[in-house]
Amino acid sequence: MSNDEFPTDRPAVVTCGLPYANGDLHIGHLRGYIGADTFNRALGTLGQQSAYVCGSDMHGTPVAVNAEKEGIDPEEFALRWHEQYEETFPQFSVDFDNYGHTHDGTNTETTQEIVRTLEEEGHIYEKEIQVAYDPDADQYLPDRYVEGTCPYCGERARGDECDEGCQRHLEPGEVEDPHSSITGNVAEYRERAHKFFRVSEFEAFLTDFLDDLEGTSNARNQPRQWIEEGLQDWCITRDMDWGIDYPGEAADDLVLYVWVDAPIEYISSSKQYTDRVGKGEYDWEDVWRDDGEIVHVIGRDIIQHHTIFWPAMLEGAGYNTPRAVAATGFITINGKGLSTSRNRAIWAREYLAEGFHPDLLRYYLMTTGGLQQDVDFSWDAFQEKVNGELVGTVGNFLYRSLLFAYRNYEGTPEAEVSAEVEARIHDAIEEFRESVNDYSPRGVGGAMTRLAQFGNEYIQRNEPWKLTDEKSEAQRDSEKPSGDEPRGPEQAAQVIRDCVQIAKAVGVLLEPIAPGKAQALWEQLGEDGDVADARLEAALEAPPRNFEEPGELFEKIEDDRVAELETKLEAKIEAAAGDEETESDEADEAESDDMTDTDDLEPLLEDRISFDEFQELDIRVGRIERAEGIEGADELARLEVDIGLETRQVVAGIKQLHDLEELPGTKVVLLANMEPAELFGVESNGMVLAAGEQADLLTTHGDADPGEKVR
Repeated sequence: MSNDEFPTDRPAVVTCGLPYANGDLHIGHLRGYIGADTFNRALGTLGQQSAYVCGSDMHGTPVAVNAEKEGIDPEEFALRWHEQYEETFPQFSVDFDNYGHTHDGTNTETTQEIVRTLEEEGHIYEKEIQVAYDPDADQYLPDRYVEGTCPYCGERARGDECDEGCQRHLEPGEVEDPHSSITGNVAEYRERAHKFFRVSEFEAFLTDFLDDLEGTSNARNQPRQWIEEGLQDWCITRDMDWGIDYPGEAADDLVLYVWVDAPIEYISSSKQYTDRVGKGEYDWEDVWRDDGEIVHVIGRDIIQHHTIFWPAMLEGAGYNTPRAVAATGFITINGKGLSTSRNRAIWAREYLAEGFHPDLLRYYLMTTGGLQQDVDFSWDAFQEKVNGELVGTVGNFLYRSLLFAYRNYEGTPEAEVSAEVEARIHDAIEEFRESVNDYSPRGVGGAMTRLAQFGNEYIQRNEPWKLTDEKSEAQRDSEKPSGDEPRGPEQAAQVIRDCVQIAKAVGVLLEPIAPGKAQALWEQLGEDGDVADARLEAALEAPPRNFEEPGELFEKIEDDRVAELETKLEAKIEAAAGDEETESDEADEAESDDMTDTDDLEPLLEDRISFDEFQELDIRVGRIERAEGIEGADELARLEVDIGLETRQVVAGIKQLHDLEELPGTKVVLLANMEPAELFGVESNGMVLAAGEQADLLTTHGDADPGEKVR
């Protein structure tokens, strides 16, 4: 790998955390897959050779448990979901170069080969450990056949993960008060020989790896805490039948832990892509064995696996390690945690059934908040985003410009692009390039939207419709402001030529975010081929001389449609809540569903304060001007917050939870009369207010100015 700016002369691979073949896809899942797809497409626009690979995660105890409930074989169960994912992803323009699964022959062979190499290199050893055992079922209990209490935070934990508390990876035998999910009875711990990977030996390597790692700040910062606490060796086998067998006869009836073979599917899927297109087109070994660019886009809940276990495995087996890990935030629905068991979700197939174009959702998910920040979805917010930005800004500029060009010039006027517009397109190209190198899909989309906004301002300022009428040249000159150049048909042609060029540039920049709509625009401009094959330089290449009458790319979403959708959502949530009264609420298995539900909120305090006591709190609207991590502190960041009357320095525990580079300009709510405190040698003069464990920064809905008091 390198840390050179994209595009590099080395091939790249972009991956996304494997979808677990255990249930329907929802927009929480889609945020990651669309994010990785957007990044891969943007790399292509830069001219970077890249492949986007993924596959279904077929193994693990949840698949086995749910297959058993349905009375079918785990392979049959998982393949059913795998096939559904293969159908669903293309409907959202998620364009994998290869999509496999972890149970196929390629991944089985690659996984066993890597494990054998790790064993030969002395990185694997055998040890007797305590494993949960269900005496009634007469079997050992792997992973999520065990339920109990997390030894670190005391929250409910399932098998290998504290998914309702601190989200730590848990080793076999660590769950306290274990119960069998098969019978519900108390489980007991018994000694059993298992295989361990010596993760602890890679501490120095992992520290250096994180120093060079690109991506989101949470993926870089959170693992440092785990290293500082001391790395524990990793049990890589499980007592079950479903999975990839541990290589060699001595393994008895053990299979490999799902988190061994799941990330190896990235390599296997790359191999399959090479097998299909040939090494001359794309050579997986140049990426994984040599020094190619590996970029992982994952959910925040699997950072540890991708920044500790996975790079250590790759290093130990002689493979290239990732250049970047970008971890997405979660999705909430109407301000509440997404919950599949409570049907508080927007399902992928449900969205499509409502008749909305997939590019509208792609744009919403990619441009609402930074990649690592949590994003709230509501139909109201969706409507506002579509109507305000796609219809009102982008669509409005494209339609009015191209329609005027068609009616007056039958296409692109014969004129040169003005210096002003050429410079503005250059700026948009550079903004796009910087956003790709910052792993910021929001920046990619923003470069396009801001260029369209400039186009609207440009055409409105120059008013070409006033330059093509039948007034005499003398009349037009008399109406122009003093000092302006003569205005007339020639000037009108110049303005519209500029606008058509801006429209083409918008199409090039739009493609990674909204490929379907970008292709439609490309065809309206009379361009040949696929806009996905266009490079950034095409934004300044002359459009075709002639094109047909354009249509409107985006359609406004009406208020009554939104009201109907919100009613549907509320009804299905209420129906699911009613079902819970008679049925037990099964735990969500999807990796992105471990959000907080209202049932888990802290109880309200009994003690009340008076209005006078509240009045003593000086709470102000602020705007973050600067944000940077505090050296030596894992969680703390130093903020400079403009509160109108002055700029305050504030220390906040948000370093691992927010992309600090994206915070400047963000409005926050600040407690201004908090007593000063010194943290890690930095004085904090106020408190920024945030909600929940993920530090969701409180802000204002409207246009309150910095310094205004919260009452």
